[in-house]
Amino acid sequence: MTLRIVEAVAPGRLGTGFRWLLASSWTTNLGDGIALAAGPLLVASQTDQAFLVALAAMLQWAAPLVFGLYAGALTDRLNRKAIVVTVDAVRVVILVLFATMVVTGTVSIGLVLGAMFLLGTAELFADNASATLLPMIVHRDDLAIGNSRLQAGFVTVNQLVGPPLGALLFAAGMAWPFVAQAVLVLFGIMLVARVALPAHGRDRDASTRLRTDIAEGFRWTMHNAAVRTLVLTIFTFNITFGAAWSVLVLYATRRLGLGEVGFGLITTMIALGGVVGTLSYGWLTRRVTLGNLMRIGLIIETFIHLALAMAMDPRIAMPVFFVFGAHAFVWGTTSVTVRQRAVPMELQGRVSSVHLVGVFGGLVVGSAIGGALAQQWGVAAPFWFAFAGSALFVVLIWRQLTHIAHTDETAA
Repeated sequence: MTLRIVEAVAPGRLGTGFRWLLASSWTTNLGDGIALAAGPLLVASQTDQAFLVALAAMLQWAAPLVFGLYAGALTDRLNRKAIVVTVDAVRVVILVLFATMVVTGTVSIGLVLGAMFLLGTAELFADNASATLLPMIVHRDDLAIGNSRLQAGFVTVNQLVGPPLGALLFAAGMAWPFVAQAVLVLFGIMLVARVALPAHGRDRDASTRLRTDIAEGFRWTMHNAAVRTLVLTIFTFNITFGAAWSVLVLYATRRLGLGEVGFGLITTMIALGGVVGTLSYGWLTRRVTLGNLMRIGLIIETFIHLALAMAMDPRIAMPVFFVFGAHAFVWGTTSVTVRQRAVPMELQGRVSSVHLVGVFGGLVVGSAIGGALAQQWGVAAPFWFAFAGSALFVVLIWRQLTHIAHTDETAA
């Protein structure tokens, strides 16, 4: 029975390396999911200023914007597994020190914000490198199933199990969530170290400059219609998303009247929607073109912001978060599969980093807007901005989404 479950989750044809990678990803994501709820709760315990709450989210999102392109260039130059192991070890050290400060009562809003930025920076380098491992160990035709398994684990443990667990641990003691995250990331390091990768990286004698490598990845992205459209779309929509979600903890506690555990349940509802997205993804892609799938998704996200801007009762808001979770899974799985199929192996790190800059660039801009709007007009204001901005962006990028349909482009 156990063997059949393992085979269903991680088919043997994908190899032993994929199973180690999957186990590492799920373990680490559980730790990150715990912090997903505990981090904002800790920030809210240190300050009641909406701008500082949004600033905490912005600092975590700022690292990819500042260092993203360099992370991509280093991923393509160095041993990718070594990057993941080393940077995650740094994360463990930071988490242990951070938990110690919480226990000793020396934590402050300034230290919390600094820790958020350091952890966001470390996670950037680890995530950028780990995102390139799957195409190195499975066949191109198996990338969709490999990504769906990784994404399913992200949805269940990072989004579904982790946040309510993090909220419960935080209620038991503010340091416990960060201790648990440190232990889980450590186990993730031990698992990913078992993955055997083919030879990769640049020749040590090669005399290329880092800036040249970065420029090459950026040029390739701009000349590939499908990947360029993905970056443009995620950047514009993350401005509106970042504005609303940067103050989500205040929206949940002040507007919806939810407590600490209730805030964690928001992420649980999003994750349940993601499970539905996981189960229906194959059915959807057989019946709807990817370009139209993204168009429908962007319309759904636009009206999600409207529904949340109007909602004042958690019984209305929770189903909306559920729908958002299904949409987010479909979008994310499509995006990463298109990118991995189209990008040559030696450019995976750099093109992924350009995409990350688009992702987090939008989030940083959006969080700054959201914090200012919430401070001035209340926690619902960022959601009204998100609705209006998303509607405008849909009109502007509507025709560009046809490029997403070209997912069979060879990596050339």
